[in-house]
Amino acid sequence: MPPRRLRTGIDVLDRKLSGGITAGSVVALIAPPASQAELLLYELTVPRRTLYLTTERSAEAVRDAFDRTSAPTGSPEIRRLDGEAPLDAANRLVEALPEESTLIIDPIDALESQELPRYRRFLNALQTAMVNTDSLAVLHCLDGAAPAKGRDSTLYMADVVFSLDTRISGESVENRLAVPKYRGGRALEETIKLELTERVLIDTSRDIA
Repeated sequence: MPPRRLRTGIDVLDRKLSGGITAGSVVALIAPPASQAELLLYELTVPRRTLYLTTERSAEAVRDAFDRTSAPTGSPEIRRLDGEAPLDAANRLVEALPEESTLIIDPIDALESQELPRYRRFLNALQTAMVNTDSLAVLHCLDGAAPAKGRDSTLYMADVVFSLDTRISGESVENRLAVPKYRGGRALEETIKLELTERVLIDTSRDIA
C-alpha cells in the first residue's frame, strides 16, 4: 500500500511530489533571510489545521503579515516561542498537536542554538509526534551568514529538505526551489523555478509542470 500523502497547498510542489509529502514527515525549508520564503510558509497553512510557532517576530506581527498578504492562507493558531526554555515550550505544544495537522516553526534557528543533546532529543520527539498524528512539520532554516550550531542535526534528521535559492541576475530576481533529500521517497533531479512576489507562482518561461 503506497504511503499516505499530505498536500502542501502549493500545486506545483504537490504535482512534482506525486501528490504531496508523506504523512508523518519533518521538512526543513532552507532559505536566505532576505527572500520571500514566508510566502511558502503562508500557503502551507491552507490544507490543514496549522500551529505556527514564531521564534523571532511577535505573534501579533505574524498575524498582521497573514492579514496583509494576498497569498492563499489558512487560519493558523499563532504562538510565540520565547522565554529561557524554548525547547520545553515547543515540546509541550508538539505533544498537544491534533491529528492530521501542520506544524510550522519560523525560524528554527533559536531552537538549534540550544544545547545539542537537548535539541536532538527534541527532533526525535518531533518525528515521533508527526508519525503518531499523521501530521507534517516544517522547520524554516535561515541560510544566513552564521547558521546555528544545530543546523547539521536539523538537516540530517529531516525527512525532506527544500532548498530555496534566491539570486539577483541582471535586472531580475530568480527563485529556484530544490528538493535534494526525500527519505523514503524520490528527490527531485531538477529545480523548480518560482515567482515569489505576492504569492507562490510557477515561472512560465519554461515548462516545468
